[in-house]
Amino acid sequence: MNKNNENLKRPGLQADMKEQPESIKQSYKGSGKLKGKTALITGGDSGIGRAVAIHFAREGANVVINYFNETEDAKRTKELVEIDGVQCLTIEGDLKDFDFCNNLVNKTLDRFGKIDILVNNAATQYTEEDFTDISVEHLRETFETNILAMMYLTQQVLPNMGSGSRIINTTSITGYQGHELLVDYSSTKGAITSFTRALSQQLAKKQILVNAVAPGPIWTPLIPATMDDIANFGESTPLGRCGQPSEVAPAYVYLASGDSTYMTGQVLHINGGVVVGG
Repeated sequence: MNKNNENLKRPGLQADMKEQPESIKQSYKGSGKLKGKTALITGGDSGIGRAVAIHFAREGANVVINYFNETEDAKRTKELVEIDGVQCLTIEGDLKDFDFCNNLVNKTLDRFGKIDILVNNAATQYTEEDFTDISVEHLRETFETNILAMMYLTQQVLPNMGSGSRIINTTSITGYQGHELLVDYSSTKGAITSFTRALSQQLAKKQILVNAVAPGPIWTPLIPATMDDIANFGESTPLGRCGQPSEVAPAYVYLASGDSTYMTGQVLHINGGVVVGG
């Protein structure tokens, strides 16, 4: 797999990638597992978010996609979602803005009347060889985007959720193993794992299930947009390659569907065979 750095503008456009990620396998057949559900997906325009949106649509869910500024990618994702005969609403905006999160929830409710599934997936990262060189600006952006925005939105979605609703958070293998070039990013991902576990305990009595997915090296627009050395991306895993979004998204379907009714506070590790503890 030849992946030369494409110098994509952060957070990266999937439309501009020379080697396109795979969003869904041709062999994937939906079975109505999410029929009639409404899912709100942040960072749903590309990468893992796009793949989750398409898989949810294949299973019968209507989808709301939040994106930051990647209008072209969001438009394409909407087209791919609606192929399966469901509805898709795309909403541009910055999740770091608490008021926008409120607006996002209200627009979703205005369109569909409910939110059954929340997928907190939006994230950003910066690489830095020396921890002391990480700027305050980048620290704030990383924490505000990756964990604070997740909390803002979840707070505002929860009053509209009932028994059987699902919250699925995207954490990362870096939250367990760390990453020498991604100290602040890894820290936010560790926080997401703790947030998932703590919130799941609080919401268990309401029968709202909270789980997470921890992807390993997955080929998404954020990789060429933020990392310089990507020629061997993912080759250190036991499977010897990076993963595709299509290989991660079915885990979200499982956590969103009736197949996972006895599971909360857990993390699914889709990482090419790396064994992690915790």
